[in-house]
Amino acid sequence: MATPASAQIAVGISVRVAPPAIPVYVQPPCPVEGYLWTPGYWSYANDDYYWVPGVWVAPPGAGLLWTPGYWGFAGGVYGFHAGYWGPHVGFYGGVNYGFGYGGVGFVGGEWRGGRFAYNTAVLNVNAAVVHNTFVNRTVVNTNVGSRASFNGGPGGIAARETAEERLAANEHHVEATSEQLSHEHSASMERSNFASANHGRPANPAMSRVGERAENQQRRIGNGVENGKMNAAETAHVENQEHHINQQVKSDREANGGKLTPAEKKRVNKEQNKTSKEIHKDKHNDK
Repeated sequence: MATPASAQIAVGISVRVAPPAIPVYVQPPCPVEGYLWTPGYWSYANDDYYWVPGVWVAPPGAGLLWTPGYWGFAGGVYGFHAGYWGPHVGFYGGVNYGFGYGGVGFVGGEWRGGRFAYNTAVLNVNAAVVHNTFVNRTVVNTNVGSRASFNGGPGGIAARETAEERLAANEHHVEATSEQLSHEHSASMERSNFASANHGRPANPAMSRVGERAENQQRRIGNGVENGKMNAAETAHVENQEHHINQQVKSDREANGGKLTPAEKKRVNKEQNKTSKEIHKDKHNDK
C-alpha cells in the first residue's frame, strides 16, 4: 500500500562522486491504459551508481502525477531527493528525463474526469489498447540541452524551483508504490545496471512494465530458435529452467500472501542471471 509522504522531500543516501549522465533511450509503448510513465534514474548501492530503468506503472490513485527523484549537490556531497506522487508535478532539479519531463513540470498528458489522457506528441502508446489520447506538439522541446542527472555543483544543472513547484512541494504526497520499490530493488540485483559495468550506457534502459525481465528472456529464447542459433536440447534446457523459476515464484507468492520476500527476490534474480548467461552461451557457441 502506498503511504502519505511528508511535505518536505526526503534526502536519502549521499555520496561524493557525481552520478552519470541520463542516457538517451527509446520509450516502450504504454501497455495498459491508465499507466503512467516513470522515467529511469541513477540510484546508488554497493559503492556504485546503478540504473533503474524507466517503466510504465499504475498510479496509486486517479488525479495523481509522478514527480521524479533527482540528485542535488550541497555541502560537498550528492544527495538523492526521492520522487513522489501528488496532484501537481513539483521540482525535480531541472533534470531533463525526457518523455514529457523536460526539467520543469510534465507535458506528457493530463487527467480528464478520472481518466488519463496521453499526449502522443511526447509519449509512446500502444494504439491498440490506449485510446484516450490527444496531440499537442507546441510543448515539444527540440533543444535537449544538458543530460546531467544532478542539480548544482560542477557540471550540474543550475535550476531553482518555481513558485508553482514550491506550492506543489507542500501538497499532500504519496510515496512510491510497492511496485516501484520492487522495480528499484530488482534493478539493484542486476550487475549490468551498475555504472562500473555499463560505463553510463545501460543495456536495458527502459521496460514496458515491472517484471518484464522474464518476458524478455522468453523472447530471447524464441529468437534463438528462429535464427537457428539454439538447438532442441538447448531450448528445452532453458525452457525447463524458466518453467522452474515461474513455478517457484508462484509457490512463494502463494505462501506469502501474493508477495516475494527480499531473500526470495534475490534467489529468483540469481537464477534468472544464470538462465540469461546460458541463453547467451547457447546462441553464440559453435554448432
